Amino acid sequence: MSAVTVRSESALRRRNQRFGLFSLLLGAVMLGVFAPGSGGTTARFIMDPTRGVPPIQVMVLPTVVVLGVVVVAVALYQVVKGFGERAVLALGGATLLFVLAFLTWAAAEQSLSMIGLLRSTLFAATPIAFGALAGVLCERAGVINIAIEGQFLAAAFTGAVVGSVTANSWFGLLGGIAAGVLVAAMLAGLSITFKADQIVTGVVLIVFATGLTSFLTSQVLAGSAGLNRPPRFGTWAIPILSDIPVIGPLLFVATPLTFAMLIAVGWLHHALFRTRWGLRLRSVGEKPRAADTVGIPVIATRWKAVLLGGVVAGMGGAWFTLDSVGSFSREMTGGRGFIALAAMLVGRYSPVGAFGAALLFGFATALASALQLLDTGVPSSLLLTIPYIVTIFVVAGLIGRLRAPAADGQPYEKE
Repeated sequence: MSAVTVRSESALRRRNQRFGLFSLLLGAVMLGVFAPGSGGTTARFIMDPTRGVPPIQVMVLPTVVVLGVVVVAVALYQVVKGFGERAVLALGGATLLFVLAFLTWAAAEQSLSMIGLLRSTLFAATPIAFGALAGVLCERAGVINIAIEGQFLAAAFTGAVVGSVTANSWFGLLGGIAAGVLVAAMLAGLSITFKADQIVTGVVLIVFATGLTSFLTSQVLAGSAGLNRPPRFGTWAIPILSDIPVIGPLLFVATPLTFAMLIAVGWLHHALFRTRWGLRLRSVGEKPRAADTVGIPVIATRWKAVLLGGVVAGMGGAWFTLDSVGSFSREMTGGRGFIALAAMLVGRYSPVGAFGAALLFGFATALASALQLLDTGVPSSLLLTIPYIVTIFVVAGLIGRLRAPAADGQPYEKE
């Protein structure tokens, strides 16, 4: 057995143990907190009453106990023996059971709309997914982009102003995209052309965008309400498909930006891993010198990747003012650019993986809002921290050793 194989098996065993201990913690919370605190007898989950789907009613205490026992059993098996390459699936299953137990406990003697919760999850995940996709494009080309928060703010502000002036949300979206591309061009110019430190450049751009949008908000928008009232995108329903029970209102009734996000995830995943363009882009992030020797323009390819990332990030920023709120306010993105970075890392630089992580963080956001409508006894101010707590747990405990593109963050000089 080679040394490489031994190290690989050792790393896999450590990951199984880490995931198993985390699952064991989830099971302990389910049996030690949720079960004793199950004051109600039943919980009622509303599915899709408009399409004839009846609600689901379950007994709270038995459901929580059974799910907790299953999670503990899975955790012990993962710690002792391990699930091998299926460790992530086992962890995902344990987490899903934990969420179901939590929802059952929270909805004791109350009703919870599951279709509403899931729709809110997809809606809240939209900007995070856009930001994560922008990060994937840049990092795969070898450029570290932590300026997503700055791109979000610039695009949100510009989208609000352009949308208000033109009274058209589509023109506002174009303005937001232009702002995202402008910040991306600044990132590319400083980090690729002038070879500045990419992390420092990203921090500077975030500070610049935050300060500039705050100044313009107080000096321009505060004195002219007509510049901060952009029309919002309406909801689209795809004919026939939107009438499918449960799945229809979840996937086929949404705003244009949500549909665009879903299309972008599928297209970018295919383009990155199934096309010549994707191979060339990934090659300049892994082996730029070798890519250059076969005629791939490394500098130009990185510039294009960063600018395309600016387009995607601009769409995510425009979501805040043209899709969600309908006006701009200072630092309204609330750190979602940083959560998008976490989603990119959890997704391991894959568009589909980043989308899955964005759904996790979007669910945390939607759950925080839903729990405020339920009588859980938890202060609403504490509930609002759920998305950030989930981010800390996921990044600190579950990512583990991550392999970034080999040339990520390294400036390239042509010989």
